[in-house]
Amino acid sequence: MTRVGVFGIGLAAYWPQFEGLRERLAGYQQGLEARLGELGAEVVSAGLVDTPEAARQAGAILAAAQVDLVLVYTATYATSSQVLPVVQAAKAPVVILNLQPTRSVDYEAMTTGEWLASCSACCVPELAGAFTRAGIRYRTVTGTLLEGDSAWDAIRDWIDAAAAVRSLRSARLGFLGHNYPGMLDLYSDFTQVSGQIGAHVEVLEIDDLVARVEAAGAEAVERKTAEIREQFDFADPGVDPIADEITPERLEWSARVAAGLDRLVADFALDGLSYYYRGVDGNAAERVGAGVIVGSSLLTARGIPVAGEGDLKTSVAMFLLDRLGAGGSFTEFYALDFDEEFVLMGHDGPGHVAIADGRPVVRALKLYHGKSGAGLSVEFKVRLGPVTILGLTQTADGRLKLVAAEGESIAGPTFRIGNTNSRIRFAVPPAPFMDAWCEQGPTHHVALGAGHQIGRIRKTADLLGLELAVVG
Repeated sequence: MTRVGVFGIGLAAYWPQFEGLRERLAGYQQGLEARLGELGAEVVSAGLVDTPEAARQAGAILAAAQVDLVLVYTATYATSSQVLPVVQAAKAPVVILNLQPTRSVDYEAMTTGEWLASCSACCVPELAGAFTRAGIRYRTVTGTLLEGDSAWDAIRDWIDAAAAVRSLRSARLGFLGHNYPGMLDLYSDFTQVSGQIGAHVEVLEIDDLVARVEAAGAEAVERKTAEIREQFDFADPGVDPIADEITPERLEWSARVAAGLDRLVADFALDGLSYYYRGVDGNAAERVGAGVIVGSSLLTARGIPVAGEGDLKTSVAMFLLDRLGAGGSFTEFYALDFDEEFVLMGHDGPGHVAIADGRPVVRALKLYHGKSGAGLSVEFKVRLGPVTILGLTQTADGRLKLVAAEGESIAGPTFRIGNTNSRIRFAVPPAPFMDAWCEQGPTHHVALGAGHQIGRIRKTADLLGLELAVVG
């Protein structure tokens, strides 16, 4: 839950001049705080701040609470000197809420006291100027306190984004094995990841997983087998010559590895995972590495995103989309359809089965293209309708950078080769879209999530202090 610090502002000089004004503004603030609670925020209120002395006290309250986000409600005019100390002490991202109580006012009957109860906007430029000169990063939301106002959509997005960032900064992300050899775009600097987004990277050995797979008991394997049968349809081999029958032995092995993965996640308190391990000549490491796809897909659906090929950066993108409620499936660009103007996107390996269109499928493969081993793989397309892709890359100077685009998952035939794959139509045709995407220096993987999420992704990037490029 996002811990949101809230304080309203006013000018103490007004209170003896206009009877009931302070109480009226405090009532507006109480209603605002109640609404924030309904949106899922844990509200820490510092009250209505009306003097520089009160500002120091409010700052101490928010600093002690370690809030994730500070919302400054401009109830009426206040000098910036009684606002700046609060946000300086809180040391959290700041959003100024410029929210009038009404959409318009009665101009003919207006009194000074009534105007002061409605002049939310008058100090916002002053605050913006003061915050800028003081080096305080801020954003504004302008609208009304009225239910249904679009400002509340923006406020909800800020709360959701702050929740995602809070979750990421406390996350433990497992890195099991190594990157797929030669994929230079995927290589990650663990120090930069921890330093820029706050997540901890737990480096794991393949032996950590092998030991837990070998120790999985019959009861745990049976439970996983039942879960797989409940969650997936079982595919016949089909037309692909590398596909095969799903034998009891193959199903049992996937269930055993899935049970080992669950134990690994629990033992190391993991919130996400990226993996790859080749193994040698069918040894235990190769067999376990080849058996993780089904279990990884189940973990991803539970909110523990798993990325293949050792792609830690994409596991972070998957994590963010998942925490924004969009899912986030491990994906790459498969092919371009220039006739129907869509991009086919998917991947071999784990997928977010909770956002599948219909029931996902498991298909047995005699080999994994470009990889060692064989076993059960996952096949589905994401649900039809609006979607968002989100990638995390790194610039030449070492800064992490988000790249995103919105599109639509459309109906139509896709591959039946044991891979996830979806038809995604973006706002521009495939050729200019791909050119524009590649201009941003991306990695070749992305997280694919449900719904249009750019608004919340912008706020998430802002809170993380990361560059965001939006394509299309």
